[in-house]
Amino acid sequence: MLGVSKAGYFGWRHRPESHRSGEDRALTTRIQVIHSESRKTYGSPRVHRELRCQGTSVSRKRVERLMREAGVRVKPQARFVVTTDSDHDLPIAPNLLQQDFSAGAPDRRWVTDITYVPTGEGWLYVAAIVDLFSRRVVGWAMQERMDRSLVLAALVMAVKLRQPDAGLIHHSDRGSQYASDDYRTALVDHGMIASMSRRACCYDNAAMESFWHTLKVELIHRHRFQTRAEAIQAIFEFIEVFYNRVRRHSSIGYVSPVEFERQHSAVA
Repeated sequence: MLGVSKAGYFGWRHRPESHRSGEDRALTTRIQVIHSESRKTYGSPRVHRELRCQGTSVSRKRVERLMREAGVRVKPQARFVVTTDSDHDLPIAPNLLQQDFSAGAPDRRWVTDITYVPTGEGWLYVAAIVDLFSRRVVGWAMQERMDRSLVLAALVMAVKLRQPDAGLIHHSDRGSQYASDDYRTALVDHGMIASMSRRACCYDNAAMESFWHTLKVELIHRHRFQTRAEAIQAIFEFIEVFYNRVRRHSSIGYVSPVEFERQHSAVA
């Protein structure tokens, strides 16, 4: 029916695998391992960079083709919602970043925000602080209430870990937690300069939104947490083990934040 002779069919069955096919098969296996080790979060750009870093010279198009043929793909992204309580009469700081999320050195510019995670026990609220230089999460806190104690805990952790010099710009949204007397006093005590986004403008804190997007897509939307403790453990492991130390970031040349800071220290 296919117009193939019996001899031709059996000849094809017993013909040795071509060199190119063998390379593709071996490369596909390595791609599957890299994708699995990335928690199935890496698309072709990061898989390609990981292969190059392992010493394999391969084109981006070939990686894309092999991933497509093997059905290796990133889980579809899901939407998430951000809420900010900016309906208050507390002081608002000027927007000092103006959507410029670059930084020439570590601990010059930090961005921060709050998000929430659903669990079987109710919401878990997460506050995080990201250094714009390396995109490293330098401070975080999690609890069942979204009040100023949450953001203060994240700030305390960041200061203790990094011990930044005075003059650091600290950027947040206009949420009441960040505009509270306690938080503004803490910023002054540590020599930080407050900066805030415009009302209802997520682009003014896009770098922080990018981190939440990664956390949601690569962890939260893949699990159903029965308890807050379970979610806390998973988020801690994602941030400190994977995101900061392993995950390749496109904005810093496809290395991890910790590696980017190490390279900077070596040059300095």
